[in-house]
Amino acid sequence: MWFTSSYSNGSGGECVECSQTATGTLIRDSKRPEGPVLTVRGAAWTAFIEGVTSSRYEGRT
Repeated sequence: MWFTSSYSNGSGGECVECSQTATGTLIRDSKRPEGPVLTVRGAAWTAFIEGVTSSRYEGRT
């Protein structure tokens, strides 16, 4: 099952969809669901989410 970010406003903006699998996360462009899908293993996805939600990356560009 695919889901969009809770920050998505539904007006066709830049957004991705994700789907959880037994081994990781699938990511695709919500405007092109038939297009390519990026597969990220579970540990890498967890590290990414923890990184972007932690304060250690504040102020970096």
